Amino acid sequence: MNENYSEQVYREESNFPKILRLFAISLLVSTIGSAVGTAFVPPAFILPLVVVELLMLIGAFFMRRKGVRIGYGFLFAFVFISGITLGPTLQYYAMKNGALLVNAAFLITTVIFISLAGYAYVSKRDFSSIGGFLFAALIGLILLQVLNLFIPLGTGMQLLIASGGILIFSGYILYDVSQFKHGVEEDDVPMAVISLYLDFINLFLSLLRLLGILNSDD
Repeated sequence: MNENYSEQVYREESNFPKILRLFAISLLVSTIGSAVGTAFVPPAFILPLVVVELLMLIGAFFMRRKGVRIGYGFLFAFVFISGITLGPTLQYYAMKNGALLVNAAFLITTVIFISLAGYAYVSKRDFSSIGGFLFAALIGLILLQVLNLFIPLGTGMQLLIASGGILIFSGYILYDVSQFKHGVEEDDVPMAVISLYLDFINLFLSLLRLLGILNSDD
């Protein structure tokens, strides 16, 4: 019995490198989706795809709560659609501020992600305690963004939203990696990959927004 338990623990812990590999593949699939979306998907299709993306994400979390796991097909379909919906945003910033700004935001995001993920992996600190705070902060950030849709906020508030997003999703990288390094069941690997993917993409978008504001002529 002890041998079976030890084997299960080892198998779960050994899934972490697999999560990182699939995360890297997910970024590649998302990049392909972005290129496909920019080249072939009409603008009128973007909003419906955003709705599909949100429904897939909500559905995945509800399925997880009921003990139903998502598969790898779901994972790659989600990140591909996510890439398509990211296309117009990347194109907007590239046209307004230049492709160099988008590339800089991606490079900075990559450096931050690798640094924080590496620290969380080797650190003996337990970051599970910040989960509740991060969730509350995320809800507040979402409410501010929804408010901004109806009441345009000033530059100062836009900077606050962008900076808040950077801090929140940096915290989620620490939190998620700290959780996953202790072991993830095989069936939970796709959801773990989606979590890291969302951490990375939202950090990237927050940095892109911040750099866009700082480089704006308005």
